[in-house]
Amino acid sequence: MNSTSQKLSIKEKIGYSLGDLAANLVFQTLITYLAYFYTDIYGLSPTHSSIIMLVVGLVAAFIFNPIVGAIADRTNTRWGKFRPWILWTAVPLGIIAILAFSTPDFSYKGKVIYAVVTYTLLLILYAANNLPYSALSGVITGNMAERNSLSSYRFVAVMFAQFFVQVFMLGIIKSAGGGDKAIGIEKVMTVLAIVGTIMLIITFLTTKERVVPKPEQKSSIKEDLGDLVKNKPWLIMLSLTTLVFVTLAMKGGAYVYYFENYVDREQLAVVIHPILDFLLSIGMDHFGDDPISAGFGLFNAGGIIFMIVGIMLSKKLADTYGKRDVFATFLFISTLFILAFYFFPSTSIILIFVSQILHGFFYGITIPILWAMIADVADYSEWKNNRRATAIIFSAMMVGLKAGLSIGGALTTWFLGFFNYVPNALEQPDSAINGIKLLVSVFPSIPFLIGVGLLFFYEINKKMEVELECDLKERRLSVVK
Repeated sequence: MNSTSQKLSIKEKIGYSLGDLAANLVFQTLITYLAYFYTDIYGLSPTHSSIIMLVVGLVAAFIFNPIVGAIADRTNTRWGKFRPWILWTAVPLGIIAILAFSTPDFSYKGKVIYAVVTYTLLLILYAANNLPYSALSGVITGNMAERNSLSSYRFVAVMFAQFFVQVFMLGIIKSAGGGDKAIGIEKVMTVLAIVGTIMLIITFLTTKERVVPKPEQKSSIKEDLGDLVKNKPWLIMLSLTTLVFVTLAMKGGAYVYYFENYVDREQLAVVIHPILDFLLSIGMDHFGDDPISAGFGLFNAGGIIFMIVGIMLSKKLADTYGKRDVFATFLFISTLFILAFYFFPSTSIILIFVSQILHGFFYGITIPILWAMIADVADYSEWKNNRRATAIIFSAMMVGLKAGLSIGGALTTWFLGFFNYVPNALEQPDSAINGIKLLVSVFPSIPFLIGVGLLFFYEINKKMEVELECDLKERRLSVVK
């Protein structure tokens, strides 16, 4: 039965959300630590790190992701089209995540080759897992309100993964390795891989595909690609997703450099000392004695906690005003608090933390909406072309995600080299300090602002959302009859 309007149980929403929690244990580590791992732990130059992240990432984004989307749309098993991929890739993804953050004792050339191979495999397996996972949200239900709810569950789970990686992981890496960050990150990634694999299997077991293409639907890859290039909302979402992840990768990867090299250590210790004392009194001693690691963790914690608050408000706002308008408004407001970072002196710890909290809150409102908008684009394509190709539509998100991650990460390491950053130096030149400030403020603000401008041309507003849902419901019911 094609239960397009069926409401989802809490169990299924939680089960689905665990898949993104698992994937983001890897993805958030890539955003937050890959550049830092390559330059300050693994020992690659900023230039080589930039080239690897850019070239490998773009090849994976623009070649492998569309292929996975096309194959997934043509996968037919007793478990559905997309759920099997989550099961098949769970263990391999965990294994390669460990290898990608390992530091074998190779020559410099050998290290470069090893980094290229492991990063390539990691991005390929991530696509083979996360693209079908994302497409699954478009076929679990055809009810748009339920999709908004599912996205909210999903991104609360994402925030938990992000919270662990950005708040605790730096301190745990240093502690687990006894001061050796290379050993520490290998140990941490091993645990994360095991936990993530179990979560992906749970996602497979607890979800169900309900929106099924019409039995007579048959289309070639050429027809699917032709539909895409004529689909204006898809082209806009591809561009928007790329821009969003350029910003996330750039500022996310630069924050650790910002705390290690710019934020005043003594003033930071003074400001966070009462917070650490309170946390210690309630049994939370995870931040360690290093004020930089502790401050970095608390800084990220504030942003993530308020992101979760924003996510919780997202569904109601999107249901009331439409996804497009809510997304554009709050993306713009959140950008203002990124720009503010350039003007903060190194001793203005409270202002730095408050700006991060406010950015997190307003950006959090947009997080579930981005993915729900992609599901709407799949509906738009079916409505317009009378054919459904969910996974290849969702490849826009994965292409944009990979391209944005690659471009943003590469820009981070490239700018560090351009501004004369010296890995592991006790004191950086003034040019490097200025470059680090730009990397957490002005540079990442530009893609967000361009994205806001693009949304003026995105035609799926609140009125069209209702029209799409009603028309498609009638078509699917007629097929069932």
